[in-house]
Amino acid sequence: MEFIDQLNNVVTLSKTPSRIVSLVPSQTELLVDLGLRENIVGITKFCIHPSDLRNEKTMVGGTKKVNFKKIKALKPDLIICNKEENTETMVRQLEIIAPVWVSDVNTIADCVGMIEKLGEVLNVLEKALTIVSKIKKELKEFEFFIEDKLPKKILYLIWKDPFMAVGKPTFIDALLHLNKFENSITDEVSRYPEIDLVLFNKVDLILLSTEPYPFKESHVLNLQAEVGTKVSLVDGEYFSWYGTRLIKAFEYFKTLHTGL
Repeated sequence: MEFIDQLNNVVTLSKTPSRIVSLVPSQTELLVDLGLRENIVGITKFCIHPSDLRNEKTMVGGTKKVNFKKIKALKPDLIICNKEENTETMVRQLEIIAPVWVSDVNTIADCVGMIEKLGEVLNVLEKALTIVSKIKKELKEFEFFIEDKLPKKILYLIWKDPFMAVGKPTFIDALLHLNKFENSITDEVSRYPEIDLVLFNKVDLILLSTEPYPFKESHVLNLQAEVGTKVSLVDGEYFSWYGTRLIKAFEYFKTLHTGL
């Protein structure tokens, strides 16, 4: 059987995969929601949903660095990666162990496509289409909700010391656009550029993400006092995790706008 991943690579499988190593946290959550929990044999230390999964699966490292010997010992028949979260060098080494399916998600359409494609690969297309249907329903309702909201020019920060922001083209930027948050980072050269404090006074709102840097309310208060611009803490998972997390994200976005 041959399948095409989101980098247009041909992935050849002799049978439906039954031993999966997932190196993408949001897609690990998706696999569980597709009813494939028992088929997952290896995950990363960042695969935190569902919360008890790490108690029963083998952790093989992070998203940028893994233990290849551990992965090989698990005898996977499919390894799931992502273009941004994992490295090309890592993927090439993993291909020696087992077939590797790579996602590339920068938009909601990419996310929907990823879910459908994995549904086909893993022979759970009906469940995948159900998830896609729920995402599209929630998206349509949110688009109606956001229709009369006024745009806000924003900075979305993911790191400090140095401060780093989200640029383009990224999945986070696509969700910011959906929320009528106009990203002040327009340069497409760097997806996550370091930024100068001078930018903080040129936006309506600064959003501090809870991941990858664990921004907290104390950071909000300190930064707001320092720069004078309104600062809000946002749940980074709802802006950056693609997959079934999107179903809950739209309701979160509604709550966020109500708070703003």
